[in-house]
Amino acid sequence: MVACAPRGGPRQMALDLTLPESLSRDDFLAAPCNQTALDLVESWPDWPARVVALVGPPGAGKSHLGAIWADLAGARRLAARDLAGTAPGDALATGALLLEDAGPKTSEVALFHLLNTAREEDAFVLMTAREAPVSWGVGLKDLASRLRALPSVALAEPEDGLLRAVLVKLFADRQLVVDAEVVEYLARRMERSLDAARRLVAALDREALETGRRLTRPLAAQVLDRIMQPNLI
Repeated sequence: MVACAPRGGPRQMALDLTLPESLSRDDFLAAPCNQTALDLVESWPDWPARVVALVGPPGAGKSHLGAIWADLAGARRLAARDLAGTAPGDALATGALLLEDAGPKTSEVALFHLLNTAREEDAFVLMTAREAPVSWGVGLKDLASRLRALPSVALAEPEDGLLRAVLVKLFADRQLVVDAEVVEYLARRMERSLDAARRLVAALDREALETGRRLTRPLAAQVLDRIMQPNLI
């Protein structure tokens, strides 16, 4: 049993031994903010177009939804930063491609060739991005025209219920038992994003391990205040 260290006492080195996050369909938390995107993924191959963009902020669930679709479609997965070094035919070898984290910095020439090849081969492409493709400001006119016509589905800001459920799941993934009072306290005061929830839970886990303290409301308040006001430390 580890003795609780007093505040300001010696700290232990914390090793992050958490398991990789599961990206299966069973582990996806459906909610109004992501239902349209989930419906799109699960309606494949009955899509409005062969190429579709899934748009949302970091941690909104794009990667999880993309992984669900890739499993359904047998899609190859490719980071947009690697697109320029991959032949379009290779990228679309299975007839479906998950292109992750596309955006204004993605090679315009490579993306244009990919979209052309997808059209010629009747292949499917799901692009994940932080911003809608129409707002990327690309220089190639033909590519800009393609992106304007691209169907896009956005993930909205998480509702209170989803934020609480995600916090509970993230704590459980780290095998941490946390009172409902702590979850409620965090959900009401934290930045309203799923990415923020991941960072907050990781910080709380690390603080508890390093100090030997239980995950109580005072500890949650201390860590949350530090994350929200990092320049005051």
